[in-house]
Amino acid sequence: MKLRQPTDFLILEELEDKGRNVATNLASHTGKSRKNINTRLPVLEDYGLVRKIGPAERSGLYEITSDGKAALLYQGQYEQVDNFEDLIDGPAAATDDPQASFARGEDQTEDS
Repeated sequence: MKLRQPTDFLILEELEDKGRNVATNLASHTGKSRKNINTRLPVLEDYGLVRKIGPAERSGLYEITSDGKAALLYQGQYEQVDNFEDLIDGPAAATDDPQASFARGEDQTEDS
């Protein structure tokens, strides 16, 4: 997984903060060009960090995935690890770190 900094993390942050969005708005909010955003979104989708959602297949509407949220959680370690993908979706990320589990929506606590 090769992420482009800071662009990819800015896209993920915007999608987490503002919810689903299109490239034009993401470009405006991140200060990056629309062409740059349009280039990076399919890459992030291939990595499983964002997903394209409807209503139409060609709508260009994206949302962050649970792995994308985990990537944001571990953003500070991106340059320090050999394989960032293993960090965000490896077994240790899901079991040893409650924040990663929560970011993925795997928090199994029950309300009393």
